[in-house]
Amino acid sequence: MLGCFTETFTNKLDAKGRVSIPSSFRQVLAGQGTDGVYVLKAVSGEPALTAFGNSLLSSAREQLKPHHPILSRGYAPRAQAIFGQARRLAFDDEGRVRLPDDLIAHIGVRERVSFVGLNDIFEIWNPETFEPVQAARLADARNIFDASGDAP
Repeated sequence: MLGCFTETFTNKLDAKGRVSIPSSFRQVLAGQGTDGVYVLKAVSGEPALTAFGNSLLSSAREQLKPHHPILSRGYAPRAQAIFGQARRLAFDDEGRVRLPDDLIAHIGVRERVSFVGLNDIFEIWNPETFEPVQAARLADARNIFDASGDAP
């Protein structure tokens, strides 16, 4: 098993735009043979980054196989959403990555960065922006549970 991204961590963003990726996340990435991490702006349009390793890239490639790269209308939008947007960020000797300025602006971070484990991916957020999102997601989870008939 390659592991998955779990937990939520908040780390400091330094003046040069560097932030330490949580060590457990780096271990998952290394287990996937990923040298660094891939990031892209959240496809949902939220002010977050989606981060992942080689396993997700391989899965996305497999999902694209039924679509001919030249003759299928569905190919380019799907490929663009991941492959055309993803950037590979290299780790330095301390496990940090340099977030590009446009991605820092997209998520609106200044001093702290939150990393949210979501199994095969993790998200990168401004902690203040993420608080209401986290609350809404947990409320959605409770609603799903309540709708299951298992709740009192």
